[in-house]
Amino acid sequence: MTNGQWARLEPLLPRGIKSGRPPVWTRRQLTDGVRWRTRTGAPWRDVPERYGPWDRVHDLFRRRQRDGTWARIVTQL
Repeated sequence: MTNGQWARLEPLLPRGIKSGRPPVWTRRQLTDGVRWRTRTGAPWRDVPERYGPWDRVHDLFRRRQRDGTWARIVTQL
């Protein structure tokens, strides 16, 4: 994802209010992992490691699917 695309997408994503240790994987990496998987149609376990652990990418996808984030992003973009 380009910096311009991320600048448009990031404000539409929910903000985590978690305190403590900074995350190992950035929201952008995980979101790119979701994009890679949906674009290729590959199994979740085949998500490249550069996007983070496959189970973390899948968890992010499911949480955003359940709370309606993806649908909201599609309508707002």
